[in-house]
Parts: sequence; structure tokens; C-alpha cells
Amino acid sequence: MSPSEQKINEVGRRAQENANLICNAANSLFGAFKPHEYGLVILPMCVIKRFHDCLLPTHDAVLEANKQYESFRELKVGFLKEAAGYQFYNTSKFTFSSLITDPENIEDNFRDYLAGFSDNVQQILSRMNFQAQIDRMVEAGVLYQVIVDFSAENLDMSPTHISTVDMGYIFENLVQRFSESYNEEAGAHFTSRDIIYLMCDLLLTDNDIVNDDDGIHCTVYDMTMGTSQMLTCMEERLKQLDSKATVQTFGQEINPFTMGIAVADTMIHGGDPDNMQFGDTLSDDKFTGYQFDFVISNPPFGIDWKREATAVEAEHKKGEAGRFAPGLPSKSDGQMLFLMNGVKKLKDTGRMAIIQNGSSLFTGDAGSGQSEIRRYLIENDWIDAIVQLPNDSFYNTGIATYIWIINKDKPENRKGKVQLIDASKCCQSRRKPIGNKRVDIAKNSRDMIVRAYGEYNTETYEGVEEDGKSIICKSKILDGISLGYRKVVVETPIYNEDGTPVLKRGKKVANTSKRDTENISLTEEVDEYISREVLPYNPDAWVDESKSKIGYEIPFTRTFYEYKELEASADIAKRIADREQSLMAKLHTLFSGEA
Repeated sequence: MSPSEQKINEVGRRAQENANLICNAANSLFGAFKPHEYGLVILPMCVIKRFHDCLLPTHDAVLEANKQYESFRELKVGFLKEAAGYQFYNTSKFTFSSLITDPENIEDNFRDYLAGFSDNVQQILSRMNFQAQIDRMVEAGVLYQVIVDFSAENLDMSPTHISTVDMGYIFENLVQRFSESYNEEAGAHFTSRDIIYLMCDLLLTDNDIVNDDDGIHCTVYDMTMGTSQMLTCMEERLKQLDSKATVQTFGQEINPFTMGIAVADTMIHGGDPDNMQFGDTLSDDKFTGYQFDFVISNPPFGIDWKREATAVEAEHKKGEAGRFAPGLPSKSDGQMLFLMNGVKKLKDTGRMAIIQNGSSLFTGDAGSGQSEIRRYLIENDWIDAIVQLPNDSFYNTGIATYIWIINKDKPENRKGKVQLIDASKCCQSRRKPIGNKRVDIAKNSRDMIVRAYGEYNTETYEGVEEDGKSIICKSKILDGISLGYRKVVVETPIYNEDGTPVLKRGKKVANTSKRDTENISLTEEVDEYISREVLPYNPDAWVDESKSKIGYEIPFTRTFYEYKELEASADIAKRIADREQSLMAKLHTLFSGEA
């Protein structure tokens, strides 16, 4: 088992164990909060306890510095950060251990403790509206017990006991549990590590940035970062390639709880918290003008963008100065808006891995927003590869999903082409499903997919997973132009009583009731197609060129379809007759009493 594979398994086990431990605290909320509301308390408490356990070893030093530099108000913050050893601090005299020694004054003391945090932590907690939850806990008489539960000796949430990766998974595990209790979409921000590693490996395969003689210096952006697990994994992968790599991560998130843990761990590890921004990526882009080496993201799909419509439509009108110049998808599905946001954020040498569902491949007729987005990407030659993942790979959905690899600087052998990879059979079954996730893209499967991508051939790869299951991966290389078509309007004339076409100013008059359309590949001449497919059956037909439109779709299913000849009817009849004969023989034996 590879180190990365071991880490996947270890992370899953540790996350589950610690999440179970934290969930015990939720039992104290029973009756005071509804089950789906537990997260309003437990998730902020995780963030607070994470900060607390980080700062505990330097608590006395911070108190001393706060006292010593009291008169240097403008300079004191720097001294406090230095004493804490982090970019944040807490000047309250209380710790969790001292809080639980005074149950009578728990509310005042706990509020004092929270007030002692530096402004950057205060900002995180304010987004979670935690003060309102304290009011509810006080009213219900459960505040003290919750703090007692989080003070348990075996619940050490410091970085030395729980890594950034573990913390992210614990947090998302909790989000999933609390969301599922109320039938909410937890998986919108929960991407399993096997998929994240695959995305990272695809991004870093044969990448010139990685092979820089001066070492790796790059930026990574996630527009829907959740708890920043994709950013963490990309940084991990890059530092495996170059231990001295300089990696700057940037992210935006709309969920205040997952945002909280992302910012918390950024600060804990010395990163710039300003690189993590809160807000709706579609309507309130916090990184306008920024461009990155890598973009990696799993945006929500199947959700509408009606809420963001005013801002999105205004930016669309900016043309190339905005993010949505090519077109706008239907308001019922906003995932392609995230796709365009990512494209806009890429440097001229940048690469992106982004997850989309199947609708991005084909929905929308020629001239529609979806088709125009595909046209924009293909005609600019930015779609490098699309990988179909196995069904049941995600916690919240079992539908077909795809990784799109966007490359703004394709190598010569990939120019003008698009690689499609069918990896729907590259997986192994989980012993125990988690939500809708019933399969894992384990090491052998992941290696096969990356190999297919790297070798860049039309080829079928076969192998065996660690559980003995046969796996198969199919790669096909298509010309980009073959994905486009011209939608033409075919007119049929109105006829006179003598059977001749009606003319007006010397031109045939179209019978609108018989108007038809034809989709003609861009690889074929329109006149040749019409002569072959239309005129033999409708000799007076013509194409109205003014109504022609260009469309693009990516026929994934059709590309990999394999015709299987139907069984001959005589063979079917014989098989049925044989089955009937066998059944009658058994019945005869049963009722005749013959042994």
C-alpha cells in the first residue's frame, strides 16, 4: 500500500473516531436544540477548541506579554502574536480547565474567554453567529455541560494530535451528520480524499511548472473551498515533488462554518488568512484580477443561480472584462458559471481540475448559453481531458460525475484535440457505504487513470484492484472540431395547384409548418450533407443560411458505446424451449414420486 493510500485510510479512521467523540457533546443539546441544529453549537465549538488547544502551551506567556506591553497599545498585537507563536492569541485568564471549575459563573467566564481572542478569530466566530447560540444554551441550562464535554482529556484538538487533514475531515464528517439529520445537502462541500488525490495527480502529470529548474513556486485556488481540503492536498502533493516548494493557497467559501475551519487551520500553519475569503463566488468575487497556476474545485451542481442573477448578468454584459463573457447557462444549473470563473482565474500557463455532472457535456441547443460556453472552451483549445468517474463516488449523489482538465498551454501533441477517459469501471467497492458513496478510486485504479491521461493514446487499459476486482479504463482522442456542429434550418416551399413552388420576388416562399432542422458536423460541408441526406427526399428544399447556428456538445456516452449484437430469435426460442423441458421434467419427477 502506498503512503498516500495509507494516509487515506488513516485519515478516514481517525476522522470517524474523533467525530464520534465530538458527537457525544451533541447529546447534551438534546431537547434544547433540534437535531439538525446541533451543528450551530458543535461546529463553532470545534473551531474554538482548536484555537484553545493550539494556544494552551503559550497561555501564560501571552498573559505576561499582555501585562508587560499594556502601555504600547499600537505595538502590543505584534508582541502578543510573538508570545503565542501564532498569528492569533487569547488574552483571557480562562482556559477550558479553569472554566469548568466555576459552574455558577460559566456564562460570564465563557464570554470573557471568547472576548479575549484576537480580532481575526472574533471575525470567524461572528460569522457563525455563535453569541446567539450561547444565549440559547444559557436559557436551556446546557452551556456548562457542553464545555465539560469539550474539556475531555482525550479530546485534544491541537495540531500535534489532529493534523490539518484530519481536522478538515472531522469537521466535514460532522457537517455531513448534522445535514443528513435534516435531509440537507452535506455533500456539496464534502469531497472524498481518493477523488481529491486523483484530481491533484492529473493536474501534476507532465506539468512544466513542476519541472522548473528553480524549484516549485506556484499558486493554487479553490473557488468553493469548504474546509480547504483540496488546497491542502495540492500543497501536500507539490511538496512531495519538491520538499522546498513554495505554495500559496487561495480560496473562497460561502458557508461560515466550513470557512471557519479553513481560516483557522490557515492561521495555525502560518498561512495568510487574507487568502481565504468569505462570500458567494458567483455574485461577490473576492479575487477579481487574480490569476493562478492551478485551480482545483468541486462546485455545487444542480443548483440554481437565481439569487445571484443580477450580479451574474451584469458581469456577463462586461464581455471579456468579466468572467461570464461566452454565455450564461440556464438558471436551473449554475455549475458552468463556476467553470467559467475558474477559466478566468487561470494564468496563460495555468491548469484546472473541476468536477461537473453530465449536463455540462451536452445540455443546451446550438446558440444557448451552455453550448456557447463549450464553444468558447473548445475553440480556444483549452479543454485538455474529461474523465468520467465511477457512479456512487460521492457522499451525496450516485449520478455520473466528471473531472474536467482545463489547460491554457497545451503541449504540441495535445493541441486541437480533446481526450475523453471512461474511468467508470475504475474502482473498488467499499465494505461499508458512507451515504451514497459505495466505491473508492483506490491506488491501482488511480494509477491506471493517470497513466491513460499521461500516455495520451486511444487505448483500453485493463488491470486488477487490490480487492481482486477487474478494472478497465478507456481513453479516446478526438479532434476538437469534431465536437462542433452547424444547426441549419431546412425550408420547404408552398406549392401551387400545379405542383410548382410559390414564388415571391423570384424566391420560393417557405411553408413554416414544414420547417425542419439538421445538425451537420463541422467536419462536413453543408451542401454535401444536404445533397445526400435531404434533396433525394425533398428536391425543392433549401437551407436558410441566416438562421444557421454553431453548437458544441461532448458525446461521452456515444464515444464509448459498443454495439452488442442481439441474440438471434431462433436461439432465444431454443433457450426457452430447453428451460420449459427441464422444468417439466422436474415437475414430473416431483409429482410422480420417482426418485
